[in-house]
Amino acid sequence: MPLVPIILSGGAGTRLWPLSRETAPKPFLVLPDGETLLGKTAARAVALPDVAGLVVITNRDYYFQTKDQFSAAIDNTPARVAYLLEPFGRNTGPAIALGALYAESQYGADAILLVLPSDHLIRDGGAFTAAVDRAKTLAAAGWIVTFGIGPTHPETGYGYIECGETLGSGDAFRAARFIEKPPLADAVAFLTAGSYVWNSGMFCFTPATILAAFRDHAPTMYEAAKSVWHGLRAGADASMLEIDAALFAAVPDISIDYAVMEKADRVAVIRGGFDWSDVGSWQAVSALTEPDAAGNRGQGERVSIGTRDTFVHAGDRVVATVGVDNLVIVDTPDAVLVAHRDHLQRVREVVGELKARGHDAYKLHRTVARPWGAYTVLQEGPGFKIKRIEVRPGGALSLQLHHRRGEHWVVVSGEARVTNGDRVYPVHVNESTFIPIETRHRLENPRDEPLIMIEVQCGDYLGEDDIVRFDDQYGRVAH
Repeated sequence: MPLVPIILSGGAGTRLWPLSRETAPKPFLVLPDGETLLGKTAARAVALPDVAGLVVITNRDYYFQTKDQFSAAIDNTPARVAYLLEPFGRNTGPAIALGALYAESQYGADAILLVLPSDHLIRDGGAFTAAVDRAKTLAAAGWIVTFGIGPTHPETGYGYIECGETLGSGDAFRAARFIEKPPLADAVAFLTAGSYVWNSGMFCFTPATILAAFRDHAPTMYEAAKSVWHGLRAGADASMLEIDAALFAAVPDISIDYAVMEKADRVAVIRGGFDWSDVGSWQAVSALTEPDAAGNRGQGERVSIGTRDTFVHAGDRVVATVGVDNLVIVDTPDAVLVAHRDHLQRVREVVGELKARGHDAYKLHRTVARPWGAYTVLQEGPGFKIKRIEVRPGGALSLQLHHRRGEHWVVVSGEARVTNGDRVYPVHVNESTFIPIETRHRLENPRDEPLIMIEVQCGDYLGEDDIVRFDDQYGRVAH
């Protein structure tokens, strides 16, 4: 039977602020080895035997970043990749239902689906493959299979699964019950008992099995998801399917655990023999680097004097620590986090506070990826903002205008093609042009080398939402 991994890519990763932000969440976080969690997940999926294709379910805003990651991670794979793009999140239940409906139409009701969150770190590929092979056998027999991880400590941030009777081997069990994130006393008891595992959020089943379970145990969600699918299936042969926002808004927001796993009868759990981390906190990121003699870890240029058990992520400058213990310090170009290790779960509260204040640091980095390239905010103040803009070869910004700002463009490398009102003209290195307020304009890179330019914005409002798009080659204009 063909194997079809379904990769779920989303989630804000608020506990990993300031590196993880709303427009560049945890799956895109660059790890100490230079790779991303999303890229690692894609590579791990296509390395499995009998993969017929991949289904990626992500937000519309992450489509181009996701494609870039997949191109880097699985450039030589023959597997087909299809993207189902959500206009907003509706939890894992609807995402998996839509993925199963798509896979059923393309690969058959008896294909084996493997659901993989995009933000997990698994280093032991051999043990992971062995667990998937065991899960495939159970899935083909009509079981809904989940993967459990043997707990190494009494973690209160994960859900747990109690393992019941064995199912033919020592690593497969009937799932007796699911437990939400427990208090510490219960987590200690689960660790001692030895019959509980962490709920990894990875699953294996056939489209026929999981869709029947949704129909039986979450009928309202199932019918709403079918309505969404009916709007998609005419274009199902395409590599990218955009989910209709109005139809999707009618789908209940529910996790697969609540919708199916806690209610269905034939649920199995594979006790994975592989290492696993959801890299959900700075404590977990810290563990990815080797400590020095004083227990200090980190990345970048660091100086530690009289410092113990401290993690430092140094971005663009030297970070020095003197006489401190048990801290996590994360330095980025526009934000710095300093937290005690005992309070790392509260980092998400920083994101909430920034959002309440309307501060862009909760969602945007100083450097922001765009389908056409990226921009970096160099400096801003009352009435002005200065950006470095890089446009990839063949890239083009949308045809747009701004109501409240004008823009001065200076080319420093490459060549620009500029649309400015009714005129279209080139701008070369060391040349400039001015885009007045309320003027339709576009910036394009016609060359096979990157275009780099400096943009100076002037106006009484410089927010990224002061933009009206008329045409866009990346589909960002509603029709």
